Amino acid sequence: MNRTLQKAALAALTLSLAAYVALAAGTQIYDPKTRQWVDYDKNTARKYFARNKQVPDAFRRQVVTFRTAEEPGTIIIDGNQHFLYLVQPGGQAIRYGIGVGREGFGWAGIVRVGRTAEWPTWTPPAEMVARDPNAAKWAAGQPGGPDNPLGARALYLYAGDADTIYRIHGTPESWSIGLDVSSGCIRMNNDDIIDLHSRIKVGAKVIVLMQGAALYKGV
Repeated sequence: MNRTLQKAALAALTLSLAAYVALAAGTQIYDPKTRQWVDYDKNTARKYFARNKQVPDAFRRQVVTFRTAEEPGTIIIDGNQHFLYLVQPGGQAIRYGIGVGREGFGWAGIVRVGRTAEWPTWTPPAEMVARDPNAAKWAAGQPGGPDNPLGARALYLYAGDADTIYRIHGTPESWSIGLDVSSGCIRMNNDDIIDLHSRIKVGAKVIVLMQGAALYKGV
């Protein structure tokens, strides 16, 4: 897709798609031992994953009570709390842990799933190629596989008929779930993106909440 269409897609979002800088405190997780919310950064995440071979309980796939007027099959992304909700019937949702855009790369909007792919090819955008030597070697595209940054599946987010360049995708870095780490895409561990991909339909509505409009902890 050419640059003009990509720019048009970004401008067409129902909510502002302008990048925002996260002003809130960093990621936190609930410690049941102390009954306190504690800081969760990259170092903590790496150590936790190395010790437990999985992410903290809060970021593991689970069914939760969820109030919304949106129809079942809608995806709602709460980047503040690092949760993706897939709305289900009966006032419930499947909640997945996610990694979101790092400082300066966050965004919000209402988009749709334009297409999906299994073990997708990753083609870094020109801006990433220019700033990241590791991305530059894959300027023509990195084939799908276990080391591919898009992981096992990808949901391509569209505004109207135009690709926004943002995706919901898997990652080989499962430890990073729950952190602000990406360049704007929503990342999930591979087991979770495979599960979400199996449930979602092309055309599904995706709501990415604006900073400050997040759902309360414990929802």
